[in-house]
Amino acid sequence: MRRRILVGLLGLVVAGSVLAADALKIDRAHSHVNFEIRHLVSTVTGSFNDFEGTIQFDKADPAQSSVDFAIKTASISTGAENRDKHLQSPDFFDAEKNPQITFKSKRIAKKSGETYDVTGDFTMHGVTKEITIPVTYLGSVKGQRGETHGFKTNFTLNRKDYGIEWNRALDSGSVLLGDDVDIRISLEAAVPPPPKPAEPAAPATPEKK
Repeated sequence: MRRRILVGLLGLVVAGSVLAADALKIDRAHSHVNFEIRHLVSTVTGSFNDFEGTIQFDKADPAQSSVDFAIKTASISTGAENRDKHLQSPDFFDAEKNPQITFKSKRIAKKSGETYDVTGDFTMHGVTKEITIPVTYLGSVKGQRGETHGFKTNFTLNRKDYGIEWNRALDSGSVLLGDDVDIRISLEAAVPPPPKPAEPAAPATPEKK
């Protein structure tokens, strides 16, 4: 009997922790994923326009939250069609073979104020590495879409760590592209509305005799 009571209490604790975390769906229309890389003596900027994710957010203790995020590599956009096609090719992202860039968190630690170190598995170009990125919680606001939360992160990756090594040597002795890619992500996320109840089936029409 005592064991059953302990198991029951444990179940309530686990259930309570799950209920304390809101499952937030990322609002793509009000979020962005941008990047910047050195090109010659300036930089090229771009974005990914197709991404999705869910944030399991514990407002009382954000360190207990989690995030699962995916970007479609074919959605890359730099404002130049030929360049975008090259970036989708095997020279770079190889979008047909590696359709997604993903990040799945493993642990979160408070850094300072509303900024947290989020550690997780980052997969790009078929290579997975554990990285830690700083994520700042921007607060929340209640509106017609319910309670919306904001998050942002800025970090840098070396593309060669993920096997993206294409470059071109220049007569000056330098190369066309830099290795480091600066990434800036800003997200709005909210609890999705409940599904609409199914409409009742129309009554069957009696057969005429």
